[in-house]
Amino acid sequence: MAEAAKKAVSLVSSGKANILMKGLLDTSILMKAVLDKEIGLRGKGVLSHVAVFEIGGRDELLYMTDAAMNIAPTLEDKVSIIENSVAVFKAVENRVPMVGILCAVEKVNEKMEATVHAEKLVEMNQSGEIKDCIIGGPFALDNAISKEAARIKKITHPVAGKADILLVPNIEAGNVLYKSLTYFANAQSAGIIAGARAPVVLASRSDSRQTKLNSIALGVMIAGQNEKEAYK
Repeated sequence: MAEAAKKAVSLVSSGKANILMKGLLDTSILMKAVLDKEIGLRGKGVLSHVAVFEIGGRDELLYMTDAAMNIAPTLEDKVSIIENSVAVFKAVENRVPMVGILCAVEKVNEKMEATVHAEKLVEMNQSGEIKDCIIGGPFALDNAISKEAARIKKITHPVAGKADILLVPNIEAGNVLYKSLTYFANAQSAGIIAGARAPVVLASRSDSRQTKLNSIALGVMIAGQNEKEAYK
């Protein structure tokens, strides 16, 4: 299994293949090969998972990060995670994404680290440190995606109720939201590991065939965007 993972990664890192996809092997084995210093695919920042959902009753796709890679991301990690998700968004959409920083409350509370991070991420976006997106937060889930909820709570930030990308505070929140959308809302989804030098499709054994196909299609779009960026 380890040799198969190394061979697959080396094919991608050498340019003989464009996308890496997990098969019937442990994620840890694949990621060890991805992070290998000689033949690996690691980029400049952290690797992170980006999920894309098509949800009934919602006109736009919803992007969510990170439900699979980073357990308790630091502020610095969250900067990379946002940048990774914006890169995925740009491969699919032709507009500037609205990024909502999810927390349990809408106000900054020094005892709740996620809200402090949200405030700092917004400031970094406003100062130009985080580019190509508009960041708002802290938001609870309702006022991040519902204009009516934002109106009732008198939240007037441009992202309020209009978030395209949801940044979750930790892996537990991301995992619960991901699976809630899948099993309760019957959302169609695709998932990718971003931040590497090539897209990595990290399918779960419980993912449906459609989800795996969607994820491959997403990987193709990202690979195409990477090629365009390389020729600029």
